[in-house]
Amino acid sequence: MTIPNIERAALADINNADTQSNLQLVRAKYLGRKGSLTQLRRGLKSLPVAARAAQGREINVCASNLSEAIESRMAALEQSALDENLSREALDVSLPGRHQSHGGLHPLTQVLHRIEDIFVGAGFDVVEGPEIETDYYNFTALNIPPDHPARAMHDTFYLGDDGNTEFVLRTHTSPAQVRTMEAREPPLRIISPGRVYRRDSDITHSPMFHQVEGLAIDRDLGLAHLKGVISDFLNRFFEMPLAVRFRPSYFPFTEPSAEVDVQCVHCKGAGCRSCKYTGWLEVMGCGVVNPRVLHMSGIDSEAWSGYAFGFGVDRLAMLYFGVADLRQFYAGDLDFLTQFDRL
Repeated sequence: MTIPNIERAALADINNADTQSNLQLVRAKYLGRKGSLTQLRRGLKSLPVAARAAQGREINVCASNLSEAIESRMAALEQSALDENLSREALDVSLPGRHQSHGGLHPLTQVLHRIEDIFVGAGFDVVEGPEIETDYYNFTALNIPPDHPARAMHDTFYLGDDGNTEFVLRTHTSPAQVRTMEAREPPLRIISPGRVYRRDSDITHSPMFHQVEGLAIDRDLGLAHLKGVISDFLNRFFEMPLAVRFRPSYFPFTEPSAEVDVQCVHCKGAGCRSCKYTGWLEVMGCGVVNPRVLHMSGIDSEAWSGYAFGFGVDRLAMLYFGVADLRQFYAGDLDFLTQFDRL
């Protein structure tokens, strides 16, 4: 094959090479140790002396042309591969960033913070007490007699073996009020939020739940002051003007005592399933502090008087968020819990 024919065939192969590896094969075919031009160089010694120089120059020019064509084609293939990779791995900066989930407060924690903010704004201090309490602080100091049903094993979690009933999981946060009355001089205005425990479990009750107990001790405090504080709190909590009513009741640690109902937050008193078509929802108990409780806590009941109230945080959270089953707050279902990010 003549040199011009070899060059034409080589240029065609170079142009047809579609990958860098195929182009290297073309280079070896024509310029490699066993390539066509290399074989022609080795055959120069068999030519007459006068023809060797011209043939050698022609071979060198052809080899130079093929090398330039191969380098040019190699650069084009490298650029094509780079463009393909850039196209495949392209980052569209106009797209929004990937959403990164953030943690949030549990709805019951949100409600607790809301309650505390309202009472702190009204001049109350927030106090806490131990969740494991003695029988004295949980019952006796609150004027709860030994035969009261709340002391029964089926209602209270007692701790200890061999019939030891000295320690209990507190059934309310009122023991923190007693400890505060023992430690501080009146006047006092406190709330004691926290977890409490009772042997009860259904759609509206849980063995562990949250309560807020409130106490105010001052001179000449009575039911009128109590009603004003409770009415103001409920209207602020539900963010709407609601009627509030007090029904006579009985609690060992207050006298007189009352149950507090609020106008149904769902139907505004018209009657619905939530309020059992009565137009009212029971939300808390309250009353004037029993003088015996003041006396046992070292406070002169002749000089000081006060009021107390207590309510379930879980119950208020159910009403505020419109949740029918209390157990949903404790099931750990993130799809459920992340709905309540509005406080």
